[in-house]
Amino acid sequence: MKTLPNLFPLILSILQLLWVGRPTADESLKIELPEMGDPTGTSFTPLQERQLGAEFYRSLHQQLEINQDPEIADYIQRLGQQLTANSDKPDQPFHFFVVNSPAINAFAGPGGYIGVNSGLIIASESESEVASVLAHEIAHITQRHLFQAFQEASRMSLGTAAAMLAAVLIGSQSAQAGQAAMMAAQAASLQRQINFTRDNEAEADRVGMQILSKSTFDPRSMPTFFERLQQSTRFSGTGIPEFLLTHPVTTSRISDTRARAEKFPYRQYPDSMLYQLTRAKLRVGTTRTAQDAVSYFHLIERQGTAEQQDVARYGLALALVANMQFPEGQEILRSLIGKYPEQPYFVNALALAQTEAKDYQAAEKTLQAGLRRFPENRAMTLRYVRTLLTNRKPEEARKLMQRYAASNTPNSDLYELLAEIHSQLGQPAESHRFVAEAYYTSGHTREAIQQLLFARKTAGSDHYLAAVIDERLKELREEQRDQRENR
Repeated sequence: MKTLPNLFPLILSILQLLWVGRPTADESLKIELPEMGDPTGTSFTPLQERQLGAEFYRSLHQQLEINQDPEIADYIQRLGQQLTANSDKPDQPFHFFVVNSPAINAFAGPGGYIGVNSGLIIASESESEVASVLAHEIAHITQRHLFQAFQEASRMSLGTAAAMLAAVLIGSQSAQAGQAAMMAAQAASLQRQINFTRDNEAEADRVGMQILSKSTFDPRSMPTFFERLQQSTRFSGTGIPEFLLTHPVTTSRISDTRARAEKFPYRQYPDSMLYQLTRAKLRVGTTRTAQDAVSYFHLIERQGTAEQQDVARYGLALALVANMQFPEGQEILRSLIGKYPEQPYFVNALALAQTEAKDYQAAEKTLQAGLRRFPENRAMTLRYVRTLLTNRKPEEARKLMQRYAASNTPNSDLYELLAEIHSQLGQPAESHRFVAEAYYTSGHTREAIQQLLFARKTAGSDHYLAAVIDERLKELREEQRDQRENR
């Protein structure tokens, strides 16, 4: 059984970095933590932190909608890596991801997992503002603000630890649901609420600003973003951004960060085109209706620089496609491809438009040509695999996915594609096995076990495959038993 140090000091640190919910008039709804007791000095090892981080990220999928778009995922990871490369722990593993939520928030968890809400990216007015938030969260990790709380020796299963962390996260969305989940995970005897200390916040601001400067982002963006968030809440009543609840921003803190920022030399910090394209794509995906998105981008398509206008046209094209105005969207995208032949976003968008219009042969040709120019592009590769499957070409899709899987971290989307490939190839056992992995990656262990049982029944005389399935079944059942025993 995988074990970890006592979870309660872990939750202490995670609550410092996760949503803790909106304040309410009912003080009894506050999430508090038990006394820590006498520390034993037992350290939370880097391996244990990585294990918990991976399990924690898997559990998050049960409570939140993690954005699976490869272009968005690659952008936020690239931005995060640019910052961590200039931190004082450049070799420490980090995983950055986007959560589909309109709330303005970002958070960090164990193992270097850092999430940022789509709402924060959309609300930002520059790439440096997004970078400033990520740099602040990176600093919390590199300065060991989590590690300081990882003490006490007790034994608890990894799965139970992740479930408890997920319960804390539920509490940010609904106080009542959070309480029920915490009770289910035996988070009783709550005694005091934990937030970041002022010293932690000040240190994260200071170190984050240094990371920003070294990474060619504007250090002044940090106090600017904090100040705008604070001003936005002045007349908003209880509608306080989640980020301000977990990272309290005072006037003196803004003044301190601004004073530090002024010590860095002034220069212009232009936004990357990838930031602008990502922000436009997220806006289309989160606007209430496709027609509202069309209206928004029509409004701004003639504003700003030539590049900003082209980004607005890209957003408009995506909105038109979402609004089923396929010819108009495709026309814009073709003109952008001609103007920016080295930008794969526009090729991917055109293939999407053709797919949505059910012109699958055209989409396949567009992606074939695109992959000759961008052979390593993840989004294009996965869209091409989907198109091949739509056109009933599973063997071509299988060969492409074999190469892709060899150099990319698997996620639920990858497993679902592998399941569909083997289904079309007439290999039901393999298909069920990959469906099981898709469920497991998304945090649904019970459903994963059920799919493995289906796979076992259909494995037939393939003894090697049956042995692989049996071994995986054993692992998941042991994990499920450990979780039950620790509740």
